[in-house]
Amino acid sequence: MSNTTTDTAAASDAALERRAIDVVRGLAMDAPAAARSGHQGTAMALAPLAHVLWSRIMRYDASAPDWPDRDRFILSCGHASILQYAMLHLTGYDLSLDDLREFRQWGSRTPGHPEVGHTPGVEVTTGPLGQGFASGVGMAIAEQSLRARFGDEVCDHHIWAIVSDGDLSEGVSHEAASLAGHLGLGRLVYVYDDNHISIDGPTELALTDDAAKRFEAYGWHVQSLGEASEDLDALEQALTAAKDVEDRPSLIVVRSHIAFPSPRLTDAAAAHGLAFTPEDIADTKQLMGMTDEAFQVPDDVAAFYRDAGSRGRVQRLDWEQRSPASLAGREAEWEATLGARGLPGWEEALPSYGADGHPATRVASGECVAALAPVVPGFVAGAADLIGNTGTKLPGAPVLEPGTPEGTQVHFGIREHAMGSIMVGAAHHGGLLPVGGTFLVFSDYMRPAVRLAALSRAKCVFVWTHDSVGVGEDGPTHQPVEHVMSLRLIPGLTVIRPADGNETAAAWRVAVEGTGPVALVLSRQNTPVLATTAARAADGVDRGGYVVHDADAPEVVLVATGTEVATAVEAAGLLEDGGRSVRVVSLPCWSRFDAQDDAYRESVLAPGVPTVSVEAGVTLGWERYADASVGIDRFGASAPGSVVLERLGITATHVAEVAAGLLG
Repeated sequence: MSNTTTDTAAASDAALERRAIDVVRGLAMDAPAAARSGHQGTAMALAPLAHVLWSRIMRYDASAPDWPDRDRFILSCGHASILQYAMLHLTGYDLSLDDLREFRQWGSRTPGHPEVGHTPGVEVTTGPLGQGFASGVGMAIAEQSLRARFGDEVCDHHIWAIVSDGDLSEGVSHEAASLAGHLGLGRLVYVYDDNHISIDGPTELALTDDAAKRFEAYGWHVQSLGEASEDLDALEQALTAAKDVEDRPSLIVVRSHIAFPSPRLTDAAAAHGLAFTPEDIADTKQLMGMTDEAFQVPDDVAAFYRDAGSRGRVQRLDWEQRSPASLAGREAEWEATLGARGLPGWEEALPSYGADGHPATRVASGECVAALAPVVPGFVAGAADLIGNTGTKLPGAPVLEPGTPEGTQVHFGIREHAMGSIMVGAAHHGGLLPVGGTFLVFSDYMRPAVRLAALSRAKCVFVWTHDSVGVGEDGPTHQPVEHVMSLRLIPGLTVIRPADGNETAAAWRVAVEGTGPVALVLSRQNTPVLATTAARAADGVDRGGYVVHDADAPEVVLVATGTEVATAVEAAGLLEDGGRSVRVVSLPCWSRFDAQDDAYRESVLAPGVPTVSVEAGVTLGWERYADASVGIDRFGASAPGSVVLERLGITATHVAEVAAGLLG
């Protein structure tokens, strides 16, 4: 072929790529315009970057979005979701042009921000800024763990993300970036869209950080491309260079121009949201050589992107052919690892406790953790600098650190928020059952990540200990009172506050068998093993509530959670000494109990019988089950834990008095 012919073909290909990018920009204007809601400018500015990622860089097969060894993509600036939806549609994922027309509408597959499990090709739920950034770190941890344990014939891919100034401003990204740099996560590549625009105006109103220097200080590999957002070859070269860096994560800084190439709105703060009038759209499309038609995708552009989306099929089929040999003899382990499940018979490893024991539930949980690690292949556990305190120690396990990617003992450092988000990302990647611990009072620091875990059904286990004013001398700053009740408000979060060691083991069974996030709320102080839990806890915790102490024709029901169940049992003894018939109910998980049928709930709570709740926390909410409540509707105090509990009325004597008063 002559040089002239070669040059002509290259020019033709380049022209097609430019037209393809313009189509993406057109969709980025059209879908929000049709919805009268959305974010146009960022998606337009990032169209060339998205084009390079999906057509030149990423390894994926649009026809098999769940292929385990695919590259992962995260749009951390989730408000620009139309960009991701456009690329998913164009490259052949199961997302139609009609789905784009239904952008942000009720029941559509194209919600306002990307949601994993809702839209094919979306790997993690993003939108709250910084969450996608931190979740990507979890995905990179999961990828390197699988690769280290099963070999690169089975796992060998990258995590790609686009992040914004908003992501880098949020504190969670600082926490996550620091840990990623420490761990040297070489399969993690982020592109920073440095567009200098925020909602209120120029980012310089509040942000003058040197992002490149900051990430270099974190230990990242950094490339500053300057004005290269429209240079496809420069973008490809930088992404390829980052892909080749194996010993640390990469950040590529690109100066872009929001809403480019709009004649009126380029670099305008208004373009962060819905800014384009019909005239603006027409003018911009005319400038790009397009017609006014909405949602236009020419056949040659569609064919170009479909080819890009199917290119990875050869790699997927090759993986499917070679992976069985690599996994020979380890098939069960692989399946359990990907599903975050236990090996056959794993339940038998859980400890049981006799009535002569009295371990704190955090101690019992620690024994469960140690027992589960060998029989749940994806089990990784750690804490925010509180491994010993929270019972998340894996005896003899390798520590996750640079050079030990197979490590299962994770030191998250004092980074509670990032810990939560990293757990969510690791869970959605697949291959890990992440467990992370801290004190219950610091669940406040994690709440945004916990909420997204519940919203996106991420299978992870939050271990929160030191669950009441029984913490003692540390005082009210460390004594949770409102936290358990506030966590119960989160839809989809299974909150379990076990009463003793047997309930704790049963709670771990729920966590491993389940499909979404579980919160274990555990005591610092010792608590007796109840006489009936060895026989009843497995089914009782699974159902959320059950009878632990009963009498014929009970006159009063005491319903409690956690260590206060033992207090209620003791109070029942006092009442029975006075001739009263008493039932005691343990209610470790409200959501699971509420999911039972009416007959079961009524068999436990005995409707019509006066009921007293007992919990060392706020009483708001207990009115759904109880006629009177023993709780703590104030902050705690600094003193030995037993003294604080006594002074605030969490005693068997006080419970008995309240029940007697209720009986008149």
